[in-house]
Amino acid sequence: MDDLRQELSTATWRKSTLSGSDGTNCVEIARLTGGHIGVRDSKNPTAPALLFTPTTWDTFIDGVKAGAFG
Repeated sequence: MDDLRQELSTATWRKSTLSGSDGTNCVEIARLTGGHIGVRDSKNPTAPALLFTPTTWDTFIDGVKAGAFG
């Protein structure tokens, strides 16, 4: 896990297309080694990021698509 945390500092971050144009609700993700995913708030990029395993991320995405969080 420490290797992944180190990788976050050089990762390529991508902002959600649903982020507000006024700078609010900004979420970014980065694809990491082994299929792991980093998630951070783009307004505070130096704050700790969340790390997800590939299985957890896939489960989350499936839930979003199914409307589980709406």
